[in-house]
Parts: sequence; structure tokens; C-alpha cells
Amino acid sequence: MSGQESTSTFGRPLLRQNVWATRFGFYLAAISSALGLGNLWRFPFVTTENGGGAFVFLYFGVAIAIGLPILIGELMIGKLTRRGAVAAFRRLESDEDLSEGHRPGTFRAGPLAAFGCLLIVSYYAVVSGWVLHFLMQFAFGNFGPLGQASGHDVDLTLRLLQENGGMQFGLASVHIVIALVVVARGVQGGIERWASWMTPIFVLLMAVLVMKSLSSGQTVEALRFQFYPDFSRLNWNALQQAIGHVFFTLSIGLGTMVTFGSYLKSETHIPSAGFRVTVLDLVISAVAGLLVFPVSLGLSASGGPELLFRSLPRLLQDLQSGWFVGVSFFVCLYLGALAASIGLFESLVANIIEVFRLDRDRAVWLTGLVAVAFAAVPALSGSSLSHVSVAGRSVLEIWDSLAVNWLLPMSGLAFCLAVTRQLKASAATAEFQSDDSPITQSLYAHWRFAIVWIGPIVIGLGFLLTLIGWLLKSFGG
Repeated sequence: MSGQESTSTFGRPLLRQNVWATRFGFYLAAISSALGLGNLWRFPFVTTENGGGAFVFLYFGVAIAIGLPILIGELMIGKLTRRGAVAAFRRLESDEDLSEGHRPGTFRAGPLAAFGCLLIVSYYAVVSGWVLHFLMQFAFGNFGPLGQASGHDVDLTLRLLQENGGMQFGLASVHIVIALVVVARGVQGGIERWASWMTPIFVLLMAVLVMKSLSSGQTVEALRFQFYPDFSRLNWNALQQAIGHVFFTLSIGLGTMVTFGSYLKSETHIPSAGFRVTVLDLVISAVAGLLVFPVSLGLSASGGPELLFRSLPRLLQDLQSGWFVGVSFFVCLYLGALAASIGLFESLVANIIEVFRLDRDRAVWLTGLVAVAFAAVPALSGSSLSHVSVAGRSVLEIWDSLAVNWLLPMSGLAFCLAVTRQLKASAATAEFQSDDSPITQSLYAHWRFAIVWIGPIVIGLGFLLTLIGWLLKSFGG
């Protein structure tokens, strides 16, 4: 692939100067996007709310059955069109080399993905602000050993933060600015360089912290909770939550992987890349459970978005080296949150550059202003908007549920339909074939079947089961 593309499908100048310097750089960026709050923060509390091991089993199954095929498809669309999500689906609609025929309307999968990306990156910034707050608490020694004067109460610290809308908004804004500074430097100078040193540090810190967590005395119970599938504990919306969380952690349905795919070199084998990213994401999720569950089960911590922030600080307060490990953990967590935010912002910036024909600097700061405005709503969830709730859920929880459990699956469904209706079979087959191997040729048939049938059916079933559960609950069934 050349590093530059002089004209677009529509005859407008569209530079594609950003490419991954190496294939390894792409893997690091994609993996670091999965390393964020999705696995360390969201996976433990969603698993807790949905019965433990049975949900993990369901989550892994959904990831392989539809997450992997859609991830491969998004990378493929990006690589074939050399565009972000919005422009990619427009090109897919009109380019005779890629399209089976002109079918207006299929490009709407792009705007839907971009809107979902904006919603998620906005409330993601608020939770990243929580991480920054706890990092500062540990750094300044406020979380000393329990029972000592310097040992702050974890629940009180979190509650005071949530009730301070101005502080939450300020921390979220700081996080957005930090992420955009990296994005402004482009792919090689910003995202790829960032991931190249951040990911190894993250992995090292995670290994240390997991060993600390597994020595807490609740290891057997935690392993049983996480890996023993008691399907009687699943609820009606478990499938939909598994689908949404797969999309969230793999950064699919957001346009992020379409954008990342557009930066791939021509020789990259898309199915292999997608498979490696998916497997590593599942491994990271399992490790995240090993980090959180031994502590949260031992403390009888409740679920919800606060699970991580209520459980881990207590463990760290009891450790002899609690200050160092606490700072290390929240540095680790923040690096993961920042990496994921960088990937989300890059997707938004790429779309703005291509659709509105702005230079990168202007696109970056326009994206930042919009994201800061959107972040104000979840930031005020525990203060000015604390009176707003649905079924006992706060604005932040509602925002998370709507974006992840509803909008992302809808975006994934739109993507499946767009690819089914629009992408030329010969173009897709060429991306699967590797040295005319019969195995890679047969992979195409499996991928096509998953995109055409399995993906839409499973996503539709998730919506249907959630609706049934809501009706039964509403009418006392």
C-alpha cells in the first residue's frame, strides 16, 4: 500500500498519508485498544451482574461466533476502501470494483458507528477521570493502611467524587485533552509510538497485580465464580449484554477497526490479524477477572460500574507495599483507558477529515470540543442529574446500557447487512486467500455464513430475549 492517496472516489482530494509502520505496530495498537476499561473495568461488573461463569462462557462464544467475523469484516472494509467508517461505506456503495451494485442507504452503517463512537468516548472519559482521581489519591498517600488516620474510606472517596459534577467534568476534560494530543501526532508519530512502549508496561504491571490478587485467599471461589458455568443464573438480557460487551472490547461497531484497517499495508492477511486480536482480547478479559474477582468476592462488593473502584483499593490498602502497587495499578489502568480512548478518537478524527475535508489539527480539536460537550451529561450523573434514574439506574449506567447494549449491536447488524448487500464476493475472497491455500479459501465460506446468517440471527435473538424479559418483569411474570 502506498502511504498516500491523491484522490477520492468522489473526485475530491483525500490524502491517506497515515499508515502503520509495521504489522507489529498495528497489533500493538489494536491490542492496546482492547486493554482499556472495557476489560479491566466493565468486564468484571457485567460478569457479576449476569451470573459469573455462565456469562463468561456466553461472552467467549459470542466473541468467536460473531465478534471475530465482524472484526475481520471491518478491517477488510477499511483496507479495501482506505477510508474511515462513514466514507468507507459511501465508497462501498458506489465503487464498481468493490460493490455488487448500487444500493442506496447501506452507507448509513458508517454514521451509526460514528455516533456510537462519540457516545462511548464521552462517558468513557468520565470513568477515565475516576481512574485519574484514584491515581492521585494513591500518589499523594491518601489511601494509607486501613485503620490508620491516613487511610481514607474508599466508598466515601468514590461517593464524594460522583457527587462533585464539576470535578468529574474537569477530570474527563483533562483525559480528552491528553488523548487528543497523541491523536494529533498521527498514526506513526502518535498512536503506534504510544502503543509500542505502553503495551509492554501494561502487561508487566498486570502480571504483578494478578499475582498479588490471587494471593488474597479467595482464589478458589473466584475461579469457580469466573469459570464454572451455572446457566440457571443467566437472565433474559444476558445474551444482549454479551453481544454489546464483545463489540465494546473489540472496538467493533464503532468504526475504529475500519479506520485501523485503512492504515494496513496491502500484504496484511486480514483473517489472521483479526483472529490474533480476538484471542488476545479474550485472554485479557480472563486475566482481568483474575485480578478483580478474588478481591471483590472476598469483600462482598456489590456489582455495578463502581465494582472495581470499591474493591481493588481495599486490597491495596492492606498490602505492605500498598502505595507502590496502588500507584502502579492505577497507572496501568489509566494507560489502558487512554489507549482505548486514542483508538476511539482516531476513528472520529479520520471520519471528520474525510467527510468535511479538514486538516488533522482542526479535526482533532473539533472532535475534542464535541466530546467534552457530550461528556458533561454523564459527568453530572451523580450531582445535578442524580434525580434522573430508570429502574434504579443512574444516567451514567443508562448511557452505558444504551450505547453498548443497544447502539453497538444495531451498528453491528447494519454492518452485516451492508456487507451482505454490497461487498463484491471477489473482493472479499481475495482478502482471505493466502498463497492459494485451500484452508484460507474455505475460511471465506465460514466468514460469509457468519456475516449473512449467524450475526444477524444472534443479534436479533439478543434483542428479542431482552424484550421478553422486560415484558415478563413489567407484567409480573
